[in-house]
Formats: sequence, structure tokens, C-alpha cells
Amino acid sequence: MIPRFYIPEVLPHTDEVLLPPGAAHHALKVLRLGLGDSVVLFDGSGGERSARLDIHGKNAVAVGGQWQDVNRESPLETVLVQALAGSDKMDWAIQKAVELGVSGIIPVQAARSVLRLSDERAHKKRAHWQQIVISACEQCGRNRLPFVAPVQTLGAYLEQPTQATRLILAPGGERIQEVQPLAPIHLLVGPEGGWSEEEEALCQRAGIRAVGLGPRILRTETAGLAVLAALQTICGDF
Repeated sequence: MIPRFYIPEVLPHTDEVLLPPGAAHHALKVLRLGLGDSVVLFDGSGGERSARLDIHGKNAVAVGGQWQDVNRESPLETVLVQALAGSDKMDWAIQKAVELGVSGIIPVQAARSVLRLSDERAHKKRAHWQQIVISACEQCGRNRLPFVAPVQTLGAYLEQPTQATRLILAPGGERIQEVQPLAPIHLLVGPEGGWSEEEEALCQRAGIRAVGLGPRILRTETAGLAVLAALQTICGDF
């Protein structure tokens, strides 16, 4: 696979594009790319540009190539509403959800969340998660960046108006095949200890449908991904 690099600004219609320092370091020091190697650039707005690498000291420049409107987005619009989980688990869930085609991630502070974030830490975590989104898009070929919303409480999320079909993972819920949701879909996944009874009741009063995953109990970093894959199979692009 040709290495892909995200350029955070709209790609200029010029012959040369200077790679940002982080991308240049990754290209030259990690991937060990050399003069004339092929690369692909994208700016997150859709489409990509093929080019070849030119090297000027510590700087890497992408030269030439043509812009192509390449769309690898799923026809099924999904948003992962993920309760905060331990740092590695949260990172894993976000990375894999991007690979599975979500259009956004909404981190939610739940009653049983192991991870607790102050305002400053929440801001830094959001930037960290957005970088995970970028890296996942570079790897999987997506040319549009899913959004990462600010960390919020479940109550604050439920107060926001939406036309999406909202599903919450809960033991004893309906089977995915029986739901036949209408897009877009918001999928609510609880933390390590699951949703509290109060949170489940709050979601029920908000009209959110409960879906289950059979008789086995899946971890928080597994459960959402399993449902996203199932939804892509039922009404997505799998």
C-alpha cells in the first residue's frame, strides 16, 4: 500500500506540497521513504492526490500528481457514542470504529466510567483522539475525517435534537437483525461496568431502543465494534 499522509490544510493547486514536520518525520525516519517514492496526500475534505517524494535535508516535499475524487465512505452514516473507558481501550475503540466507517465519535462521561477527565484533560484527550482518527484514516484509505465531539455527560448528549436512530447496547435488548434502523444511526456503548440503571432509564425515556449481543458479555472496546460490523453487513457496504 502506498503511504498516505494527512495535510491539515486544503491541498494547494501547486506542483509541490511541503509535508508537516510530523508527517515528514514519519515518512523519513519511520517508513524510511526515499527520493522518488510514491505517496498519497489527503486533506480530510474528500479526494486524494498522488505524488512522489522529494527530500531537502529534514524536509519532505510531495511533488506532482493529480487530484482524484476518491470516495471510500460507507453509505451508512453511523456515530459511535462511546462512554469513557480506560485510556488504551478508548484509543482502540476509536481507531477501529474509524476503520469500520463511523462518521463521528461522541465521548460520554458515564456513571461507571473508569476514566475521569477535567476540562483541561478532556481538551487534551480530544486532540489525542482526533490524531488517532487521522492515523486510522491514513491507514484505511478514508479521505474524510470523522469528527470527535467534546466530552459530555449522557444527559447533555440526550438533550441535543437529532434525526438519527439511537440504539443503546444493553443485555436482553432486541437482536440487531430485528431493529432495521434508519440512517443515520447513533450507537451508545457503555463503560467497563456497563450503564447504570438510572442511565438506562434515562435512555428509555428518551425513546432509545435497546439492542443486545446474544448471551455473551462483550467488553466495552469490543461491543461497539461488533455492532458496527453487523450494521455494515446488514445495511452498509460489507
